[in-house]
This record gives sequence, structure tokens and C-alpha cells, in this order.
Amino acid sequence: MTREDIIRNVSEMMAETFEIEPERITLEARLYEDLELDSIDALDMVVKLQELIHRRVDEQELRALRTVSDVVEMVSAASQPARP
Repeated sequence: MTREDIIRNVSEMMAETFEIEPERITLEARLYEDLELDSIDALDMVVKLQELIHRRVDEQELRALRTVSDVVEMVSAASQPARP
């Protein structure tokens, strides 16, 4: 999955799940302040992200997510093949 694919998938997921206008979902957008997500939304986002990356998102990873860019980077890192 390319970075552009990840950005598109994350943006589409957020727009659909949280009914956010797509133009508001920029890489710089802050999840809680700009997109007005709350703690329940964060849990919903984790479920969707787990479906996208096919693994569990732990609490520490979740707490580090502040912007859409952080979400994209987390998905990108999870999508990289494991190094031997």
C-alpha cells in the first residue's frame, strides 16, 4: 500500500465513520481540536484502524495519535513488511 493509498483510506474512513467533510481531513488536522473527535470516536477509530492494518492497536500507540498525519504514519509503519 502506498502512502497515497493510506492517506486516501484513512481520509475515507474518517469521513464516513465520523461524518466529517472530506476537505477538513488534512494531514495537519488535529484529531480532537480540529476534527472534534471525542474518546468514544477514538475507540471507533481504533476498531477501524485495526481492520485496516490487521493487527491490534495498543493503548500507547493510540495515545500518540494527535493528527491525521500521526494516524497515516502509524498505518504506514504497520503496513511495512517485517524485517528479518
